Formats: sequence, structure tokens, C-alpha cells
Amino acid sequence: MTESVPADQAAAGPGPADAAGWLTLPDVAERLDVSISKVHQMIRDRELLAVRRDGVRRVPADLVANRTVLKHLPGVLNLLTDAGYDDEAALRWLYEPDDTLPGTPAAALGGDQAREVKRRAQALGF
Repeated sequence: MTESVPADQAAAGPGPADAAGWLTLPDVAERLDVSISKVHQMIRDRELLAVRRDGVRRVPADLVANRTVLKHLPGVLNLLTDAGYDDEAALRWLYEPDDTLPGTPAAALGGDQAREVKRRAQALGF
């Protein structure tokens, strides 16, 4: 389900603006202290979002807080999938600036507005 994005679009695409804002899958495994196969399983189970950037599957670093995935991320990803969003569209939605949230839905997932982000994602299916 993960789509490839040409390198010229990847730099301007949604998500972290600089390379330091992205984690490769081995980096995610190290940060979460799990095997790389567990990271692949998390992506398949929609617990984590990965997209191709420069030919390599990467995860926005801010979706992996401390040693865990953001608490509400799996629920939001499942809601977005149910609404017909693929991985790239979900990434765009998570990183679209929103004046009513602290920056973006992705940023709000780490704070008090996480339930509001889930409500908005759920509303997309209707």
C-alpha cells in the first residue's frame, strides 16, 4: 500500500522538511527496541506509517515519541484507511497545517488535542 514518490517530489512532499525529521526502518527498530520484522508488522497492521523517500521507506521521526509510537496514531491511521486514504494521503492529512490545532494533526497527536484529531479523522469517512 506504500507508494513510491519521485525524489524531486519527496523533498517538497508532506512530512518533516529536513532529512533529520525522517527515520529509516532500522532506525525505528532501534528507537523502539524491537526487531526490524516487528517494525514491518507494525506498518502492515497500520500501527505506524512509512512512505518511500529517495527510494527508502521512512517514518516521520515525530510519530515515534520516546520509545513508543504516538498513542493515538494507530487509531487515526485506521480511521484514515477506512476513509479511503492511502499512505501518502494519510501523510498529507497528518502534516497539513491547521490553525485550530497546535500546528498540524501530527503535532496534536502528542498532546491534549489527540482525541480531536481522531474525531476529525473519523468524520472523513462520512
